[in-house]
Amino acid sequence: MNPRKRLLDLVLVVVLSAILVVPFSILLVVMIFKEGFPLFYVAERMKGVGQPFWLWKLRTMTVAQTEVGVSGGDKLGRITPLGAFIRRARMDEVPQIWNVLKGDMSFVGPRPPLRDYVERFPEIYAQVLKSPTGITGLASLRFHDREEALLAACTSAEETDRVYSEQCVPQKARLDLIYQKNWSVCFDLKLIWETGTGILIRRFFKGDKA
Repeated sequence: MNPRKRLLDLVLVVVLSAILVVPFSILLVVMIFKEGFPLFYVAERMKGVGQPFWLWKLRTMTVAQTEVGVSGGDKLGRITPLGAFIRRARMDEVPQIWNVLKGDMSFVGPRPPLRDYVERFPEIYAQVLKSPTGITGLASLRFHDREEALLAACTSAEETDRVYSEQCVPQKARLDLIYQKNWSVCFDLKLIWETGTGILIRRFFKGDKA
């Protein structure tokens, strides 16, 4: 990872940890009383071809015996009311600060893919994963709403996989490679700012309720 990018990540880890420790702790207590355990969802993701790691998120769905594939319309019924709020506020991503601290991820970069898609599209991910994976990124900001709408319309795991493979993978890769080509510390800061302001707009100006 570029030393300047790593330094930015470490500074942000310190700053955000100090800001979020109290509200995040309160959220965990609320989750214990409303949802119970487990509090976290830990799953394998890839930071490079042949380089898996364990990604941490807050749990926002009811627990399933097996958890495979990306989330589509076939899984929407499992999202809890509190989980829906956590997702809108992007608080489910906060535990990934631990992944950033460990060096598995950066704050900005392509979202870490499932092993299955890396193995099915090795040429695409060999290029995309030259960038450190991130909590947010150009593809997350520019394609998230479109991806969410496409996958929400899917009614089975098979349809979700087909739509994600045929439409989401190539379009997100195109944006991830644009980010890679134009990377700078200032670009990262711009995308972080867009992420923060986007969360505030969705939470306070579009009528989202807890």
